[in-house]
Amino acid sequence: MSETEDVKKAEIKIRRMTQEDVPAAAALERACFSEPWSENAYLRTLADENALYLAAELEGGEIAGICGLLDILGEGDISNVAVAEGFRRQKIAERMLEELLKLGKERGITAFTLEVRASNEAAIRLYEKFGFVSEGRRKNFYEKPREDALILWRYEQGGEDR
Repeated sequence: MSETEDVKKAEIKIRRMTQEDVPAAAALERACFSEPWSENAYLRTLADENALYLAAELEGGEIAGICGLLDILGEGDISNVAVAEGFRRQKIAERMLEELLKLGKERGITAFTLEVRASNEAAIRLYEKFGFVSEGRRKNFYEKPREDALILWRYEQGGEDR
């Protein structure tokens, strides 16, 4: 049995990120993003009562994915969606987003937004699956390499119509 098959069979728990997860989260960021958050950035964010960050934990305690939400006056800014390369295409990001949106709605958030690299077709398809639509573009938002970001939004029933 290959390592990938083993992982697919492993139980993955989506749970709130803790301070103990910060080194693993920062390492995952370094592996996934050209401009990763530092451990200190995660520690500051986790201390913010308006922040909600999740981790996808394997049975053995390894962190396979992370994602976060910042509640800004009732709007949820989603960030740091990352899944370790060896665990991709196993619906981990989908499960994390589903939980993040559920918990955000429980907090009263009615509109969710995020930025995504314009070339990241897999991520865009995932977000569209959750009802996100592109409502703008941030020119040269990303560096390393320089690239535009698409601004995606999702509105809950009872939220503002656009």
